[in-house]
Amino acid sequence: MIVTLIVFFAIFVQAASGFGLALISMPLLVGLVGIGTATPLVALIGITAEVFLLRRYWQALNFAAVKRLSLASVVGIPLGVYVLREGDGRLITTILGFIVTGYALYALFAPRLPLLEQPGWGYGFGFLGGVLSGAYNTSGPPVIIFGTCRRWEPAAFKGNLQAYFLLNSFFTLSAHLISGNFTAVVWQNYLWAVPGVVLGLVAGKWVDGRLNPAQFRKAVLVLLVLLGIRLMVG
Repeated sequence: MIVTLIVFFAIFVQAASGFGLALISMPLLVGLVGIGTATPLVALIGITAEVFLLRRYWQALNFAAVKRLSLASVVGIPLGVYVLREGDGRLITTILGFIVTGYALYALFAPRLPLLEQPGWGYGFGFLGGVLSGAYNTSGPPVIIFGTCRRWEPAAFKGNLQAYFLLNSFFTLSAHLISGNFTAVVWQNYLWAVPGVVLGLVAGKWVDGRLNPAQFRKAVLVLLVLLGIRLMVG
């Protein structure tokens, strides 16, 4: 039931604000089931949520804009999965804390980032996103920073990100499947997570437009800072 509640909250935030699924669920699930189970579990949850959200975002998807990001991500994902399998769990969890905290602070203070005129930068950001996706399911921060540096318009941002996340989720799921990370424990927790996904999507869609977006986003980012610090200090 705790897994159900965590997933419900993470999906609710994702549906209401457009981000937060992995950034919220990973820190909370790691403390409950461990990093080795949490990462493939959130990958399954992510692809499930994408299926539900696909109809909502289908018209906005722009696969051409994220071609370089996605190609490089395919190379990085297996490396991230390997690190997850072979690395020290405590060290991997601490790094996750740094990633969550760092991204939340970046989003809170919104520093002015330099303009990247060359689209080739997408390969580097995509590779980093792939590594983070394979190890933590947190491919979003590098891609969001890349889009900001490329000065994507708000409307394009949504379509580009959803297209990237859809492709990235598929490749991440495949890498975990090949690596044998979908254990019986993962599937057991996934069954508990499915009701949380459905209820979270319904609740998130209901409150969408009823909350102050700026204040809700700020509250979520403050929560992410606290979750990240918790992971770093154990």
